[in-house]
Amino acid sequence: MAGVSETVVSYVLNNNRYVAQDKRERVLAAVRELHYRPNTVARTLKGKKSNHILFIADNISNEHFGKIVEEMDKIAYDKGYLISLLADRNDEEFVSQVNSRLVDGIVISATGFDEKYVQMLIDSGVPVVLLMNREYPNIGNEAVRIYTGLNKGIRDCVKLLESRGRRHLLYIDRISRHGRFSKKDDLRFSGFCSQMEESGLPFSAERFVTGCTNERELFDAVCARLNSGLEVDGIVGRNDDMACVALSAVLACGRRVPEDISVIGFDNSRISNYVTPALTSMELDRPAIAKAIITTLDEMIAGGKPSNQTFDTKLIERQTT
Repeated sequence: MAGVSETVVSYVLNNNRYVAQDKRERVLAAVRELHYRPNTVARTLKGKKSNHILFIADNISNEHFGKIVEEMDKIAYDKGYLISLLADRNDEEFVSQVNSRLVDGIVISATGFDEKYVQMLIDSGVPVVLLMNREYPNIGNEAVRIYTGLNKGIRDCVKLLESRGRRHLLYIDRISRHGRFSKKDDLRFSGFCSQMEESGLPFSAERFVTGCTNERELFDAVCARLNSGLEVDGIVGRNDDMACVALSAVLACGRRVPEDISVIGFDNSRISNYVTPALTSMELDRPAIAKAIITTLDEMIAGGKPSNQTFDTKLIERQTT
């Protein structure tokens, strides 16, 4: 773009040789236009692998992501890889920061991470695996998709409650301080909506508890629905944390679980066993998913084009249903 050699670009960026003013200005103009950021690690490791995998998630405090990375690490470490877990930020500076690091592969599992930023990471040439918790309608086949069973798993949650005679369900959405609530492309949310419609169950906006920024707001919102006269006999949480907040609200409102209201969560986190009553949950096959991620990245790094993969969930039934 600047119309000069790589050597001249190097001289300008390192400011260690004389370069004619007109050439220097063309290089700096190209740097600004391309948003170029020198990769200091790449300078020292030119032509070599970094053995570094970056996992981008939307909530790194969530136990689910920690468990996935833990399972990945069991396989990755023996292959010489190190894994970093990083929370996404929705801006170009975040993408620029990621691209300035020398990583061999990127795993993305972030429902709130804008599609255009995902595409920017793919366009950088680094192998990208999408751990599917949402649809990416505008992303092509450059990235490999791994479906972890979220859509079918949530559908099975609705079917279980329906089989218990529960027809008046609430869906408990995520909490977010940044306004990142579920949309139609979210696989858990869309699975709930689709199954409610297919089962002919009452289905309206008041059936969704969303828009909360913290656990207290969510607790109050669930209580408000229960005390509003809305008939509720079953609750589906998008994850166990949300289900446990809802469970606490149900009990605080004087309802019995599961006699009056059944509650089911998702992810089968540790807390499921230790709340009272113990929480029914849907479990992901994390060991198989982790193995698929590492194997897929290995193939992509070697220049291969692995196929998309799909996994099933497993119901862990406890006292709340």
